[in-house]
Amino acid sequence: MVKEKPNSIRIYDKDGFRRRAACICVRNESEDEVLLVTSSRRPDHWIVPGGGVEPEEEPSVTAMREVIEEAGVVGTLGRCLGVFENDERKHRTEVFVLVVTEELPEWEDSRSIGRQRKWFSLQDALKQLSLHKPVQLTYLESLLTRPQSKVT
Repeated sequence: MVKEKPNSIRIYDKDGFRRRAACICVRNESEDEVLLVTSSRRPDHWIVPGGGVEPEEEPSVTAMREVIEEAGVVGTLGRCLGVFENDERKHRTEVFVLVVTEELPEWEDSRSIGRQRKWFSLQDALKQLSLHKPVQLTYLESLLTRPQSKVT
C-alpha cells in the first residue's frame, strides 16, 4: 500500500526529479541517537521520515510536517545536510537535522497505518539503513562528516 495523500500534487525540479524533504531526528545536540520509523510499504524496514514537497512549500516546512505525520515528534530544526539524489526512484531529497523536543503519544500514521517509531544509536541506525535504504544511509553518513556548527 502506497500512502498517497488525496489532492497531493507532486513537485518536480527542472531535471524531472520529484522534490522531497526529510529530517534526521536526533534526541539531543550530541546527535548520537536517531529516530527511525517503519516503512508504510515494508513494516519490517526502518526508514528516515520524509515526503514530497507541496506546492509553495519550503522544504524545511515539508520536513517538519512529515516528521509530525510520520514520527509523531516535534522539535527544533537545525542545519541542512544537503540534497540527496535517488536516481533509481527519480527524486531529490533535501535533508535537515531536527532535535526532538516532544514525542506525541499518538500521531497520524500511528493511527492510520500503525507506523512505529524507535530510537537507535547512530551505529544501529546506520546498520538498519544499510540493509534497504542506501540513499538514506548517505543522509546519516553526512551527519557524521558534516559536524554541526558550534554556536559561539
